[in-house]
Parts: sequence; C-alpha cells; structure tokens
Amino acid sequence: MDDALRQKLDALPPEPGCYLMKDRAGEVVYVGKASSLRSRVRSYFDASRGDDRAFVALLDDLLGDLEVIVTRSEKEAVLLENELIKRYRPRFNVRLRDDKDFIVLRLDGRHPYPRLEVRRAREPRRPDARYFGPYSSASSIRETLRLVNRYFQLRTCSDHVFAHRRRPCILYQIHRCPGPCVYDVPREEYQRSVEDAVEFLEGRESELVPRLRARMEQAAEALRFEDAARLRDQVQAVERSLEKQRVLMSDRADRDVIGLYREGPDLVVQVLAMRAGKLQDSQSYPFRGQEFPEAEILSSFLSLYYEQTPAPDEVLVPIEPTEADALADVLSERRSRRVRLLTPQRGAKADLLDVAARNAEQSFRSWQEKDERREQALAALVRALHLAHPPRWMECYDISTFQGALAVGSGVSMKDGEPDKANYRRYKVKGVAGQDDFAMLYEVVTRRLRRAMAEGQFPDLIVIDGGKGQLNAALAAAKDLGVPTRPSPGNVGAPFVELCGLAKSRLLDAAALGTTRVIGRRGRRPAGGEGAAGRLADAADAAEKGFVSELARSPERVFLPGRKDPVVLRQNSAELFLLARLRDEAHRFAITFHRKLRRERNFQSVLEEIPGIGAGRKKTLLRHFGALKRVKEATVEELAEVEGFGPKQAAAVHAFFHRPEAGASAPDGAGGGAAAEPADGEEAAALATEAEIDAALAEDDANSA
Repeated sequence: MDDALRQKLDALPPEPGCYLMKDRAGEVVYVGKASSLRSRVRSYFDASRGDDRAFVALLDDLLGDLEVIVTRSEKEAVLLENELIKRYRPRFNVRLRDDKDFIVLRLDGRHPYPRLEVRRAREPRRPDARYFGPYSSASSIRETLRLVNRYFQLRTCSDHVFAHRRRPCILYQIHRCPGPCVYDVPREEYQRSVEDAVEFLEGRESELVPRLRARMEQAAEALRFEDAARLRDQVQAVERSLEKQRVLMSDRADRDVIGLYREGPDLVVQVLAMRAGKLQDSQSYPFRGQEFPEAEILSSFLSLYYEQTPAPDEVLVPIEPTEADALADVLSERRSRRVRLLTPQRGAKADLLDVAARNAEQSFRSWQEKDERREQALAALVRALHLAHPPRWMECYDISTFQGALAVGSGVSMKDGEPDKANYRRYKVKGVAGQDDFAMLYEVVTRRLRRAMAEGQFPDLIVIDGGKGQLNAALAAAKDLGVPTRPSPGNVGAPFVELCGLAKSRLLDAAALGTTRVIGRRGRRPAGGEGAAGRLADAADAAEKGFVSELARSPERVFLPGRKDPVVLRQNSAELFLLARLRDEAHRFAITFHRKLRRERNFQSVLEEIPGIGAGRKKTLLRHFGALKRVKEATVEELAEVEGFGPKQAAAVHAFFHRPEAGASAPDGAGGGAAAEPADGEEAAALATEAEIDAALAEDDANSA
C-alpha cells in the first residue's frame, strides 16, 4: 500500500457514512456503509483479525484509492449506499436484476367498473388503487388472471375502449364479462364481483367461500339453476387454487422469509413471500464473486430488494444484517408503516427460516447445474467453430424487408448464454436502394462496428443470419474499418471480433429428392414421377396426403471465414441450440420492427393524403374512431364531432373516402390496397387481456423463447 493511501486510512473520521474502494484504474469496485468509518474500513487491513476472505487478501494489490462520504446518521448511510451502488454498479457488490422482473396487479379505484391491470413494481403507486403481488413469473400472473377473469368476470378492456365500444366483445358472448361497456350492469352487482376478486387475490378464503356458498344456495332455492351452477364452479375453483397454498402460520401476518446458501464466493438468496399466513411466492437470486461477510451481503440485498417491492410487516432473516436498526427504519419510512427485521432462534418462525435455507440450497444446485451446462455448450462451440476463446458475449444481426421497402436491421445480444436486452439495437437501412440484402448487412454491421470502435468494446462473436454471401458482406465491413477478425500473433491483447454465418435448414433440391423414399403411415413407397419436376411434385403431393420425406430438409449450417464448406453441428446439440436461439431472437426482433413501420406507413399513406389532415389530426381521428374502417364509414356529422374538426375538415375527409374512384381502388393501405387493413378496434380489444399480459411480460417470455 502506498503512503498516500495509508495516510487516508489514518485520517478516516469516526462518524457514520459510506466508503468507496477504487482499483488502480480509478473504477469503483466496492461500496460499503458503516456506523464508524474509521473502525470499519481499517478492519480490512488489520492482520490481527485473521480475515481470510480472498477479496481482503487482494486489497493490497487491487486497491488504488479510497473515498469516504460522511452522513449524519446510520439511516442516511443505508440510503446513500443504495444510491451509490446503482450509480457505480461495483463488481464486488450485490446487484439485483432490473426491477421490471417484478410484476403486480393493479385495481383502479377511480373507475365505476374497475379492471385488473398488469403493471411494473417500479412504477409510482397511486393512492386510489389497490395492488396485488408482486409476481415473479409470467406463468403465475397468467394463471391468476385466468382464474379471476373466468370466475369473477371483471372487464378486461382499456378505459378508452370501454368508453367507445358500440357492441359487446367475444368475452361477453362466452360469459367471461357482463358487458358493462354496452349494457346497463348495476354497479352494486359489479362491485360485489370486485370484492370477491379482491378477497381471492388476498387469500381470504374463510370469508369468500362461505359467502359464495350462501349465494349458491339462494340461487338454487330461487330456481336460478344456471346462476347456482356458475357459483358452484366458482367455489370449486377458489378451493382448488387456495388449497395449493399450505397454511404455514396461524397469525395471518404478512412476512417475507429470507434464506441464504453459499459456497465460497457464489451464493443464492431465497425470498419466500407469505401473505395472510400463506406462502404465495418463492424467488431465488443468485450472485457470483461475493467475498464479503453474509451480514453485509444481506444488508445490501434487503435495501435494494425493498426499494423495488413494498416490505411486509415482518422480514425473517437467518443472521442479523449490518446496521439492522437503521435498515429497519429505512424500510419503515418507505412503507409508511413499521417493518420489523427478526432473527428467530426457535419456534415456528425459526422453522420457516429452515425451509427458506433448504430452498436456497436447492436453487443453488439448480443454478450451478444450469451454469455448468451453459459452460459445456460454450466449450463445445469453441471446439466446433475453432474460436479463439469462449463466446461469452455474442451478437446476431438480421435484415427484414419487403421487396426492398422499409428495410430494417436488428441486432440482439446474448451474454453468458442469456439475452442481454439492454444491448438490443434496431437499424433503419438508409444507404441502400432496392432489394440488396448483402449491401444492407454491410451497412448495419459497419454501423455496429463503428460504435464498438468508439466504445472500445467488441463482442466475442458476431453471428450473421444467412449463408456465405451474408457472412462475406459482414467480413467486408470489418475489413474496410480495419477491425481484425482473428487474434494478431504480433499484437497479443489487441481487440478483435470473430464472425460466422448461420443458415437455416432448407428443402433439398430435386436431385436429392430423387434418392428419397416417402414414408407413409403403413410402410414405404418409392417416390414416383419422371425427372426432377416429377419428383418434386410427387414429394409435394405426398406431404399434402400426410406422408413425410426422409430427406426433406437439410440441417442447420454454420459458415466460417476462409472455409469453403459449412460446419454442420450435431442436431439437437446444446451448441446448436445456443446459436439457433440467438438467430431466432434476431429474426423476431427484426420482424417486429418491420411490421411496426409497415403499420405506420399504411396509416400515413391514406389519411395524410387528405387535404388539411396532418399527423396530429390523423392521430385524433384514429383515437376517436379506433380503426380506419370506421373513419371511412363515418358521416359528416360524426366526423365533425371529433376534437379539432370543424364542418370544413369533416366534409374534406368524407369527400375523400366517398369520391367516385375510391370504390374502385379502396385506399385502405399503401399502393391502393397493397397492404392489409388494420384490425377493427372492437375485435382487437376482445383480446385485450392477452395483449396486455404479453406486452407487460415480453422480456420474461423472450428469455424462455
């Protein structure tokens, strides 16, 4: 340790605050808090304490500078530590994943007919709404919404659709919604369904089930057998759902139980969420390279975790975290109610901690097995493609276009075998006219590599969706920019990026089909027909009749620079799955962006051709009527009711859609109907629940694609 750093250690104040450890390059590697900065920081360098952590042993060589921030209290130090970790993201601190993983259900209390909405936990909470959750997975929230919508029949459409709907949607037809948007549903009856749904979401079956049974018996006595049968199904569904949650505590308190299991620097923190005495959810959080004591790790974890999700009445922890009293005060202030941090040693609550610890160990084993399989897949990929090092950071690029129009490119990223959505990029191709995929790829890869040169960070492997031609276009872009695609023997450590092309499996040609026998359900029959065309026709006919060809498709092929023949990876192997998953994600990302641009172009190509209708009035028209079809069918009087439209503008819109030539060439899309008309607003809104869930949970679904 140099003299300047030793002088800083000697001059540390005894007040509470935070300390920032920096390496010799000036990067913050660890942020900590302390009730006494002098005692806490100097303890890292006190040999008499016998601290055998690997991180401490490396401090003399690693530590380049030390910075402290004095606070007025321990509670301020807890808050400041949280902000500094989010700002600097030090590699030795606990860092939670983005809080978009936490999903809640919100019930709007302002609307006379409220609905359940999927929201993110990080959004500001409204005082006039009720929240349920958080839910840790897409499957759990889908199952919950499915039960609520089926048996409690709350509306699913948005407030805008609710206000403008003219006829009931399909959910009304299949008895999943009473249709308050169209019919005069008594508010008292709908509010009763809302209260039942709230009790179900809160797990209060002791109040909900008897009331439903009583209503069922009343309906049966009144000979309303259909209502009685519906209530019977509702009771059975509630009982089946709630019996899955074993009652662990009889005090009906809300608490979280924290379990921790570690092996060396790797550990897993398990959170068991109990509400009203029942286990509702379990989520694990794995971390690597954590050499610090468990009390420090637990303190940082709780501070970060309960910034994203509200804390319950009690938090049971296996050991007391550092600055436990200050941390409890911070959690209580965030919740506006008292939060207690408890470390029970015996009794029922200690048994809960044991359950959490065993769950943490099981999650650790599963995490390690998954990580080991990923490492094996990366190692196999290195061997198969002769890569210079494991491709821990991979990117894939794809082009999407329709006859050369609206050409877009997509770039998706994967780190350590998992999607890295923060590095997803979309590109509008600007310098290529016509259908030239090679030139489009050249432009996209050039723009990506220029950004990498400016940032000084290159991915380990760039995968191009396509064959040898697409790969050569990407290689040309790298060559023109002077970016090496192989390690330089004379310049060890210089940045480089490796490239490969992944071509999809394809139908075999006619010559290959000539050697094929077509398998039927009852044996084999030779492929008939004369010549190549006959064999292709015979194969197509066989496919239509339920036969399949033994050699109908070629395997996936990987093209490498400087190699004539492609590499064929073993089908269904882990390394091929890794590449195909990355390629399919790039294709999905490109197609989604291209469809969005097409929809925007189709709307613009029609409405903005009307004199006096610009982008603002176009949006107002579509927002008011919900679909282009309704704009066309509207009368002059209906158009004049739109905000910002007078009689002159309404007449212009009506005249445009009812001019003589409009009937011959319906202007529903670009190019006189070349594109499909957008879906009707009411029909699209019928699937509102599915669309909202998919939109809110797209990251979680994409990770499992």
